[in-house]
This record gives sequence, structure tokens and C-alpha cells, in this order.
Amino acid sequence: QVQLVESGGGLVQAGDSLRLSCAASGRTFLTATMAWFRQDPGKERDFVATIHPSGGSTDYADSVKGRFTISRDSAKNTGYLQMNSLKPEDTAVYYCAARRGLLLKRGEWEYDYWGQGTQVTVSS
Repeated sequence: QVQLVESGGGLVQAGDSLRLSCAASGRTFLTATMAWFRQDPGKERDFVATIHPSGGSTDYADSVKGRFTISRDSAKNTGYLQMNSLKPEDTAVYYCAARRGLLLKRGEWEYDYWGQGTQVTVSS
């Protein structure tokens, strides 16, 4: 079992940076693929980025590639999403997710564990 708690969201201006954290409980996280998704009210939850348990492989949505960086610290049982050059269209609730298995997946149905989400608002 894995429990995930996100933090680090907030209100920023366009062009600013934020770093989201995802604190995990349970040893399963060490062997779990981790991902970030985001969701606007009334819209579907969209894939943002994912990272292999080893940290050696990552995948990003085209909309964030080159601006966002996903990482993880196994010693701290924590995942991160560094968000640079933020745009108003990045405004959403950001969710951390984890799945059993080693393959990088983009579908939310592939993930077994979810955090409660953290709000990111980017003003123009």
C-alpha cells in the first residue's frame, strides 16, 4: 500500500517557477513508477510526466517538455515536479500518482495510488 501527499502548490505569476513535492509512505513506492497529472475543473485529468523507479527514465507531455522536470529521491521516499517558465494554461490541480510495475504509462487508469492534489494557479 502507498499513500501519497502532495505539497508546494500556490499562486504565481507567468514566468515564475514552482516545485511540487509528493511524499510517499510505504516501501512499495521504492519500486513503483511515479507520475504527475493535472486537472482543470470540468475537464479530464491530463498526464504531465512520469519517472521509472530507478529515476533513469522519464516521459513528458509535449505541453510541458523542456519546462518541467520530474525527479525522485528514494532516500526520502519523495517525488518532485520542478515547474519553470509557468504559463496561465498550467493552472490546474496537480496530482501525484504511483503504479506497481516498471513501464512508463500515460493513462490515469494505469495508476493504483493517488494523492489528494495541490492547486497551482498561474496569473498572467
